[in-house]
Amino acid sequence: MRKLAMIIGTALLLTALCACSSGGVGSEPPSYKAGTLTISLDYEKQSGYASNQFAVWIEDVGGNLVKTLYATRYTANGGYKNRPDSIPLWVDKSNLVVMSKTDVDAVSGATPVTGTQYYTWDMTDKNNNAVAPGEYTFFVEGSLRWKNRVIYSGVVDTNGGSAVIEAKAEYFYEASGNNPALSEDASENAMISNVTADWRQ
Repeated sequence: MRKLAMIIGTALLLTALCACSSGGVGSEPPSYKAGTLTISLDYEKQSGYASNQFAVWIEDVGGNLVKTLYATRYTANGGYKNRPDSIPLWVDKSNLVVMSKTDVDAVSGATPVTGTQYYTWDMTDKNNNAVAPGEYTFFVEGSLRWKNRVIYSGVVDTNGGSAVIEAKAEYFYEASGNNPALSEDASENAMISNVTADWRQ
């Protein structure tokens, strides 16, 4: 009985540790803190193939990737080699081809369930070093279906006061082989919507 209690206790502890390690990434609303930028989006999981891939990251004013906050595991773990049309901008910006497995594991995760997702940036770069205050651009890129994708972006000035920034969306509709280009009324457009960023001074 004592051994069983120890096993159960260990399992509960491991569960608690896993639940606390998300760092503000996932479907649970984060604890908003001063000096952080929290990006939220509504995600609707799509049925079928060649969809449901997206990434969230930060760039500086020079267009250099500062930090990846999240990328779907399929693409990050090498799926882009089989499907080069899967979140191609992030794959290029992140220099994914030379990223170590440790670095990939640190930023990638399973495709989430339908619902609001949150991703928090703590003003550090990919090496977890603090960055200087100033203007930064946040991006959300989503592969809607084959080569059809959307890119949301917005600019935050961390020298300014607290603010909520609504991202602007740009859609790219392109046919791929026998797969037609999507249109403005395609159901896949609902995969990612309502992207905003909440900066806390």
